[in-house]
Amino acid sequence: MSPNARDSANPILRRLPLIGIAIAALLGFWLLRDYLSFDALRQNRETLIAFRDANYLLCVLGFIGAYAAIVAFSLPGATIATLTGGFLFASFPQAFPVLPGAIYNVTGATLGAVALFLAARWGLGDTLARKMDTGEGVVKRIKDGIDENQWSMLFLIRLVPAVPFFVANLVPALVGVPLFRFAVSTFFGIMPGAVVYTSVGAGLSQVFDRGETPDLGIIFEPAILLPILGLCLLAALPIVLKAVRGKKGV
Repeated sequence: MSPNARDSANPILRRLPLIGIAIAALLGFWLLRDYLSFDALRQNRETLIAFRDANYLLCVLGFIGAYAAIVAFSLPGATIATLTGGFLFASFPQAFPVLPGAIYNVTGATLGAVALFLAARWGLGDTLARKMDTGEGVVKRIKDGIDENQWSMLFLIRLVPAVPFFVANLVPALVGVPLFRFAVSTFFGIMPGAVVYTSVGAGLSQVFDRGETPDLGIIFEPAILLPILGLCLLAALPIVLKAVRGKKGV
């Protein structure tokens, strides 16, 4: 059966993963918003620490799985999950306190992003990508532009803080980006932001003791934002050079 025939024969079946994600997102926002919160983390911190100390490997696997589910089903609380990763795992080992939590955060987020990417591509991406390939005009030019600069564009949408994580997961699926490129650019592209928020989570014990809330706007402080913007410029450099060379060749 050809791809077009398969699409027309099973339109609902192909969209079931996306429908399930949409339903889970709505239910999660309604039912879990009070549990995936900073106050919930504050109230359960002793229980979480005790469980981690008694079952470290199980805690790591459970945390990564929970983080992946939060991202895959677009549930509220991804930022809280990142803080939790820093809070729970920042003390192992002492020499690099942020490293383990950052790795677990990035791994969970990447797995969840890949699941959402595959669901979107299965339901809509293949069909839209083929239509864009065979189309004309502006839509075709947009698709060709993305194809010519995929690595740079994928890293850019991950590094720019203003691009919502949910959008950065869906758009590549809808324009036919290969899974390998999506996974690699996601894993490495979200690292800078993940390290920042993991470091905030690593200091939550002191924040809890003072009765305060963490400063989530820290990523927009010049000392942190400027290096991230520098990475954005590096990611955009191939696009700029290609555009300049193209104009010279005209």
